[in-house]
Amino acid sequence: MASQTNTTHNESDGATTESIESESTLETARRQLYHAANHLDIDASVVKRLKHPKKVHEVTVPIKRDDGTVEVFTGYRAQHDSVRGPFKGGLRYHPDVTRDECVGLGMWMTWKCAVMDLPFGGAKGGIAVNPKELSPAEKERLTRRFAQELQDVIGPNQDIPAPDMGTDPETMAWLMDAYSMQKGETTPGVVTGKPPVVGGSKGREEAPGRSVAIITQLVCEYYNRQLEETTVAVQGYGSVGANAARLLDDWDMTVVAISDVNGAMYEPEGIDTASIPSHNEEPEAVTKYADTVISNDELLTLDVDVLIPAALGNVITKENAGSIVADFIIEGANGPTTSAADSILAQRDIAVIPDILANAGGVTVSYFEWLQDINRRSWSHERVNNELEAEMQAAWYAVQTEFENRDVIWRDAAYIVALSRIAEAHETRGLWP
Repeated sequence: MASQTNTTHNESDGATTESIESESTLETARRQLYHAANHLDIDASVVKRLKHPKKVHEVTVPIKRDDGTVEVFTGYRAQHDSVRGPFKGGLRYHPDVTRDECVGLGMWMTWKCAVMDLPFGGAKGGIAVNPKELSPAEKERLTRRFAQELQDVIGPNQDIPAPDMGTDPETMAWLMDAYSMQKGETTPGVVTGKPPVVGGSKGREEAPGRSVAIITQLVCEYYNRQLEETTVAVQGYGSVGANAARLLDDWDMTVVAISDVNGAMYEPEGIDTASIPSHNEEPEAVTKYADTVISNDELLTLDVDVLIPAALGNVITKENAGSIVADFIIEGANGPTTSAADSILAQRDIAVIPDILANAGGVTVSYFEWLQDINRRSWSHERVNNELEAEMQAAWYAVQTEFENRDVIWRDAAYIVALSRIAEAHETRGLWP
C-alpha cells in the first residue's frame, strides 16, 4: 500500500452540505476519488487520469415496434479504466440512463473491482428506455441491435457487460448470441450473468446478497457481536435483500423487518424469511404476508443492530440520518447513503460498510463465470460459494487493515484499498508517449 502523504487533491474543496446532497453520480464518484487520494502518496497525474473515462461510446439504437412503427433510442457504454484488465460492468435499460450517469457508475465499478482485487477495470452502459413499455420481442430486438452497435467495443478480453436495472440473464443470452453470430463463433465470455445452460455460472444471481450476508457476519465478528443476539432490518426484498436476509436467518440472526415498494413487514420476534416470497418469486408480496405493516421510512429508523438498505440509492439522507439507531449499516444497494448522511453517521459513530465491498459478490462471481467461459469448464455451486467466501474475506481483511492503520471510516478504507491498487498499476505501466 502507498504511504500517507501531505499532497492534497482538493478539486472538491468548498463543497457545501447542500451541494453534496444534490450532486450527480459522476460528481460523487470524483469527490470520492479526491478524498481517497488525499490519504495516499500517489502521482497527481494518476488522479487526473482517473477523473475521466478512457472512452464513452454513444450509439443510436433503432428498432421496429410490434405495430410496425420504428422508434429510435440512445445507448451508451462508458469505459472508465482498464489498467488492471478488461472493462467490466452492467448494462441497464431505464428511462433516466445518461452519459454522465454511465461514466460515474463505471468509475464505481473500477473501485469495486479493485477493492476485490479482480483483474478488471470499470465500465457501465445502457439504453435510455422504459423496459416495461417493451414487449419481450421488442426487448430482444433492442438488445440484438445494441449488440450490433457495440460489437467492436466489447469482447471477452476487451469489455464484458452484465445485467443491471431492467436487464436480466435472458437479456445477456440474447446479447451473447448476437455477438457470437457477428463473430462467427460462440463466445460465452463476452457477457456474464447468463443462464447456466449457455455458459452462466451457478450462484451468480444470489451472489450480491450472499456477499452482503458474509460481510455482515464479518462485521459482527469484528465488533464481538453474537449472531444469535443480533437483530436485522432489510429494506428491499429482491435478489439482494432476500438472499441476504435468508442467509442471515439461517445463521441464527433475527431478521425483524423486510420490505418491498408497498411497505415493510415488521415482526419483533423474527421473520421466517424462507416463507416470504422474494420479488422474483412473487412481485410485491411482502405486505400480503405481514401481520404488522410499517413504511419503508420507518424501517430505516427501527431499533435494530444491523440495517441493510438493499433497494434503491439515496434512501439514507441528511433528513433521516439523525434518526437511524442501528449500530451498523451494510450497503446492499448501490449508493443508498448520500454523502451528507455519511458525514452525519460518521459523527454518530455508526459504522457504514460501503457498497463497493458489501455487494461485490455479483462482480466477483461474474469473474468466476468469465473464468469458466474462457476455460470451457464449469464449477459446482459449492465451489462458487466457497470461492466467493474466500474472496470476500480477503477483501474484508484488506479494508480492515486500512481502517485500523489510518483511523478512517470504513468507506474511506475501502476506497484507499481500491485506489492504491489502481494507482500502483498505473505507475507501473506508465503513460504511453
